[in-house]
Amino acid sequence: MALIVQKYGGTSVGSIDRIKAVAARIAKSRDRGDRLVVVVSAMAGETNRLFKLASELCEQPDVRETDVLVATGEQVSAALLSIRLQSLGYPAVSFLGFQMNLATDSNHGRARIKSVHCDRVKRALDGGRIVVVAGYQGVNSEGDITTLGRGASDLTAVALAAALKADACEIYTDVDGVYTADPRVCPKAQKLGRISYDEMLEMAGLGAKVLQLRSVELARRYNVPLVVRSSFNEAEGTWVGQEDKSMEDVLVSGVTLDQNQSKVTIAGVEDRPGLAARIFVPIAEAGIVVDMIIQNASADGRTDMTFTVGREDLQRTLDLTRRVAEEIGAAGVRHQDQTAKVSVVGLGMRSHAGVAARMFQVLANERINIEMIATSEIKVSVVVNSKYGELAMRALHDAFINGAANAAPAETV
Repeated sequence: MALIVQKYGGTSVGSIDRIKAVAARIAKSRDRGDRLVVVVSAMAGETNRLFKLASELCEQPDVRETDVLVATGEQVSAALLSIRLQSLGYPAVSFLGFQMNLATDSNHGRARIKSVHCDRVKRALDGGRIVVVAGYQGVNSEGDITTLGRGASDLTAVALAAALKADACEIYTDVDGVYTADPRVCPKAQKLGRISYDEMLEMAGLGAKVLQLRSVELARRYNVPLVVRSSFNEAEGTWVGQEDKSMEDVLVSGVTLDQNQSKVTIAGVEDRPGLAARIFVPIAEAGIVVDMIIQNASADGRTDMTFTVGREDLQRTLDLTRRVAEEIGAAGVRHQDQTAKVSVVGLGMRSHAGVAARMFQVLANERINIEMIATSEIKVSVVVNSKYGELAMRALHDAFINGAANAAPAETV
């Protein structure tokens, strides 16, 4: 019998009818002989509703109490699904994060997993039960409820799959796989049959919403086979796993767009050792993730430093950087919140030149100005004005994915 971890997102369990449909799908898997651990998110919109309730009572609600509040969304989904499975004659039991001791640190709202204790899950499986787990939540060393960050039911599922050495981790969502671009922006986007961990990691970090970034990191670390499927149909999904030679035959596997970007510039920073640390250490200590960083060439002993953060972190970043800028004698801080990051990703870029040049030419043909550039072995990212983000994505997708030049040139001897 295969041991399968399944995860169902908020839209998949968004109503009583959807919970019934999910229960029927789980029943089919059980009838095939699979041993099942099922991770569920809160019903669609529920987490946002709970956050809104807290914000109506307090401008900055206490993070511990907020975690206690929002974790209830997954508790409801897990209990309802277990009730439905039991009514169909399938023995099921639900567990919350603290009940199976999914241990985390105490960074409320963005807690990181320290360990997963599966003894109770294993006993339930050995007893013939389907185990239903509330995703997104854990418990710290003080016994307090913590949450793992938005979209982190994926992370719960992968962590359980790794700890249980599951045969596969199936991520069920409202799309039927990983696409070469967001189909809502690029109607010609194509579903991928397979994608490597590294490519998926880049795409998740660059704005693709189909899998949470930390879940892909964990899957790669523990070599957990992932498959992304729709809970609304029976279509084959996209497998995420180790790369193979055939994956390098394609230059670009996907184009991503992240509209949730803000750009901050600290002007007139004295060009001497230690000041970059003075700027970025407080930002890191505040739990703010910095993406791109560019430092201009020094002029008259001073330089401008520009970086990007998520739009939700802009105000906190400005508060920190303005204080630091005054302390170090910088000329000032300016920002732009109407920015977007567009990226092309592909394993074939490791061994073939010209992708960046072609990307820049495509954007130039559309008269889109590039404000920042960042590269890695398998990606090229640019920051543009947000009003051109979707146009840039479509143009790059047409050029690389739908164009005739996406196959890496064959080697000759």
